[in-house]
Parts: sequence; structure tokens; C-alpha cells
Amino acid sequence: MKIKLPYLPERPEKPRTNGLAMVMDKGLGLRAAEDMVEVAGKHIDFVKLGFGTAMATGRLEDKIQFYKQHGLQPYLGGTFFEACVVRDKFNDYKKLLKKLKIETAEVSDGSIHLEAEEKAKYISDLSRDFRVLSEVGSKDSGIFIAPQKWKKLMQMELEAGAYKVIAEARESGTVGIYRPGGKPHVQLIRQILSAVDGDKIIWEAPNKAQQVYFIKLLGANVNLGNIAPDEIISLEALRLGLRGDTFFENLPENLKKQYLQFNEEGVEPEMEEEPTEE
Repeated sequence: MKIKLPYLPERPEKPRTNGLAMVMDKGLGLRAAEDMVEVAGKHIDFVKLGFGTAMATGRLEDKIQFYKQHGLQPYLGGTFFEACVVRDKFNDYKKLLKKLKIETAEVSDGSIHLEAEEKAKYISDLSRDFRVLSEVGSKDSGIFIAPQKWKKLMQMELEAGAYKVIAEARESGTVGIYRPGGKPHVQLIRQILSAVDGDKIIWEAPNKAQQVYFIKLLGANVNLGNIAPDEIISLEALRLGLRGDTFFENLPENLKKQYLQFNEEGVEPEMEEEPTEE
């Protein structure tokens, strides 16, 4: 039995175009995948078979079929795409996706260098037959990409045919749109949002503090990725304001004034300090 609570944000039903959740599957067995889908399937849109794990996963076709049967969109990680490109196996890569009956493809250049125009050609090519998720950003913490370049690349890749662009963070959440300690690059994110529709971006946010940051910044229906399988229910609770970090996000002001604790100066305490630029 569930209680119907007022003041919860409206979450769109699947299939949806915003409020997306992409889960990182780094090698779940079929029974583990079944457990995840049983309790959290309605909250998951995409499942990334991370890195090149598809080459090492047993019963791969069975797992892909299972995800699809339950309304989830599986796809192979961008690292596998890159591994095929550097070996001149791009056409074989496309054949494999069709053989596996995968409808989504990720294009990335986080490990290798591709010129922007060359990457756009891969996106355009794949978009004829697949839904393309294009990842922007490097997996190398030592590589800095200026905000203007982030904006230009995202715009260019969307124009080339990408369904969504993914803001790189790796599964660690310590590169790309985040600092080495995991705090968001606030000014970079604001610059990106000044030029690119937020609904067109999937923000990789593997850590709770990062998820909280984007929910507070863009609302419950922000697109988030690289979510661990055992964190998807916790993420949904954050979106709904049913966890301490976002508890007061959707409540009306009169309830905030009545129940929110204030400090001795009568000032509302910050639940999560917004990172500042150095």
C-alpha cells in the first residue's frame, strides 16, 4: 500500500525525453539484471554496457534481449566504439549492433583523439540507423577543454544527428564537468547551459552529491547518467524530494517556514554548499 503524497514533482512516463536515467552496467549477471529491473526498471531509460565489457560478458545477447523486453534501451559503451575505430573496424561495429538488435549507439573520443568534423561524420553515419548518444569530454584529468569548445562541440554533435549529448565524468565522477575531488565545474556547467538546451544533455553524475547538485540546479527531471545499479532507487528518492538532501525542494513556502530548521541568526542553512570556482 502506498500513500498519495502532495507536492511531489511530476515525473514523465516512459518513453520520455527528459528526466532520463542511464545506468552503468559494468558486468551484471543476468540474475542481477533481473533483480535491478524488478525493483527499479520503471526508473531506468538507458543501460550502458560500460567500456568494452560487452566483449567479456557471458550471455550478452540474453541480457540485451531482457533489457529490451522490459522497456530499457541497452547500448555498448563508447570505449568499445573507440576500440573499433582505431582498429578500422567501424563497419563491423555497425554490423554487431544490428546483430545484437541494439537501437542505440554511443560515439565518444574520451580515450582517442578525433577531429570534431570526423566525429560528426561518425554521428551522422550512425544516426541513419541508430539513436546516437554522443559523449563530449576527455577521460584524462590532465586535458582541459575550454567552455567555448564544450559548447561548440555539443552544438555541432547535436546538429550532426545526436539524440542527446553526454557530459563526460567517467564512472568516478572526477574528470570532465567535475574537478578531481568530484565537485562540479560550476562556471563550465553554466556556460554550457547558456548555449545548449538542458534537456538535450545527459549529465554523468555517479555520486550522490553530484546528483543533488543537478537536481537542485535543473529540477527533478534533469537527465542523469553513470548511475550505479544499486543507486537508481536512491536517485529517484532524491528526484521526488524524499531524501534529506532534496527534502524541501518541492514543498510550498508555508511548509518550509513551518518545518525548516533555521540557525541562531534566523537564516536557512545550506543543505549542500555550491562549489565555487578557484
